[in-house]
Amino acid sequence: MNGKETTKQQGQEPQFHTYRVRLPGFLIDDEIGLGDAIKRVTYSMGIKPCGGCEKRAAALNRWMHFSR
Repeated sequence: MNGKETTKQQGQEPQFHTYRVRLPGFLIDDEIGLGDAIKRVTYSMGIKPCGGCEKRAAALNRWMHFSR
């Protein structure tokens, strides 16, 4: 089903399931989204963020979280 949950009412957007990945406590201190992790890596490599980067980060954050 492509990761989408079906809705019973017409006109509503499909609800997406948020995946949570648990990591050991020594790797992260708090919860971080996949988009934020990618944003940190690209920024540290010297790539400047744009408007599209913010949309991508928000979409990836809704899709996956890394937690403790």
